[in-house]
Amino acid sequence: MIGKKIRLERIIDRDSGKTVIIPMDHGVTVGPIEGLADMQTTVSKIVAGGANAILMHKGIVRTGHRGAGKDVGLIIHLSAGTSMSPDPNAKELICSVEEAIKLGADAVSIHINLGAETDKEMLWQLGYVSEQCMEWQIPLIAMMYTRGAKIENEFDAANVKHAARVGAELGADIVKVVYTGSIDSFREVVQGCPVPVVIAGGEKMDGDEDIFQMVEDSLKAGAKGVSIGRNAFQHASPDKMVAALSQMVHNQISIQEAVAMTKS
Repeated sequence: MIGKKIRLERIIDRDSGKTVIIPMDHGVTVGPIEGLADMQTTVSKIVAGGANAILMHKGIVRTGHRGAGKDVGLIIHLSAGTSMSPDPNAKELICSVEEAIKLGADAVSIHINLGAETDKEMLWQLGYVSEQCMEWQIPLIAMMYTRGAKIENEFDAANVKHAARVGAELGADIVKVVYTGSIDSFREVVQGCPVPVVIAGGEKMDGDEDIFQMVEDSLKAGAKGVSIGRNAFQHASPDKMVAALSQMVHNQISIQEAVAMTKS
């Protein structure tokens, strides 16, 4: 397991044991939204802010590679689906673990929607990718969501803690889930998952304070970091937002201090 341990240290801070991941895989799902048109510029700002890792699809690795500046962990996303699909909740494997390694990945990720009509296929994908990650000793991040006809509330703690546990049970090294809305309910999610849990950022929020409150509460509940996309790369100052998130995650600064960092 030494290979996984070494690679995990490239995407998790060795001192704090936590991570700030900035996912930028949205181009497949919804197209070149604000913040993702000029990938080199965006990546440079994200890295300048102190992110531990960036996450993107295979074809954007070359576009986002800067060739200068600080290093950053690279996570390549292996599954995809588009908003134009008859079933946007269905995700298909579009990249292999071997291909990701050839592209320089330090870790890979996969998206699972439990409750979708095709969730059995996505569970198979998770099991298969997990096996390959063990073979190649590369960390696996499982993005575990509950979405579909049977899911009344994807933020319900019972759903989220079940999803997190599924990710761990099937071999993920880090599980990404939505925040459940309260410290107590999210603590249940963390306690039921034997691998590190990070929170998703979700839809673009109106104010920085709302984001920081969610981050602070999740950390108090035991989260090991964040995986925040649109609320970081679509921010007016992505570098300042990522810097503030990094200080919250690794150095426990207050919400007020984080807000001040984004306004400076």
